[in-house]
Amino acid sequence: MSGKDYYKTLGAEKGASPEELKKAFRSLAHKYHPDKGGDPEKFKEVNEAYQVLGDPQKRQRYDQFGSAAFEQGGMGGGFPGGFSGAGFEDLSDLFGDMFGGGRQRRSRGDDIQVDVTLTFREAAFGVQRDLELYKTVRCEHCDGGGAEPGSGKKKCATCSGTGQITANQRTVFGTFQTRRPCNTCHGRGEIVEKPCGKCRGGGAVKAMRKIRFTIPAGIDHGELIRLSGEGEYGGIGIEPGDLYLRVSVKRDPQFERDGNDLRITQEIGFSTAALGGTVDVPTLENTAELKIPAGTQSGTVIRLRGKGIADPRTGQIGDQYVLVVVKTPDKLSKEQKKLLEDLGLK
Repeated sequence: MSGKDYYKTLGAEKGASPEELKKAFRSLAHKYHPDKGGDPEKFKEVNEAYQVLGDPQKRQRYDQFGSAAFEQGGMGGGFPGGFSGAGFEDLSDLFGDMFGGGRQRRSRGDDIQVDVTLTFREAAFGVQRDLELYKTVRCEHCDGGGAEPGSGKKKCATCSGTGQITANQRTVFGTFQTRRPCNTCHGRGEIVEKPCGKCRGGGAVKAMRKIRFTIPAGIDHGELIRLSGEGEYGGIGIEPGDLYLRVSVKRDPQFERDGNDLRITQEIGFSTAALGGTVDVPTLENTAELKIPAGTQSGTVIRLRGKGIADPRTGQIGDQYVLVVVKTPDKLSKEQKKLLEDLGLK
């Protein structure tokens, strides 16, 4: 096949699916678009390639006859005057983020992230906390509507109540019609007759707010908790963002966490290790009796079932593992030394 290699232009294989071609085109269109400082000639080549390959019938002709089948007007409509060829999806969807048009995205306020420090046991058992934040909130005076109580609203004269402004944008490839939110009413289609004296018509003010929240039992270091709707309020008709709590857990002098399991180190006497017995070991809730088999060596790990931390998602409780360290006496009487020698425990 002679002529232009449209597949190569898009960086796609000949057997690429329509979705793969679309993805490749989007990426290159963003890269080479002149309004974004790209190469106009490259952008022209990319668009020409996708006009053909993006249309099933034109792609079939191209695969059979090459780019010659579309030369001298064969592409239907000509390129420089605009994108009139068939096979293109809605331009407001395709280039919405380039020209400010396209489907309107749902607006929301900014998110907030706060660090929360917990003790080891607070993280294990859960805790209720209060947090004070100075943030943007809904204006109570006008209930977030932006109008002084008793005052009404009227249709925005700038956009005739549509909330959108239509404008023509000229580029090297022709003129595009774009739509953007009205600057006067901010896309609402109406304006207040008398703005609220407290928020000046914005529907939002800065204020201190106390937020009570619960840390679930079993949360681990570095995890995030989302409090929906507790972020910054965005203004009239805009939902608030979320509040994210990043958890930091202090180290414990006794316990080390391993997932939902706990690990501790427990010293035992020489005679207990040799003869066996029981010792009390600390657990998160209290203490537990640990059975020491006769002949236990230093470094032995013994499991206590169900003495770990509950998984906050499943409720399953982990175990506690005890690393046994045999404490060797450093001072022995002559009689004690003699007994050990007689036992062959030198």
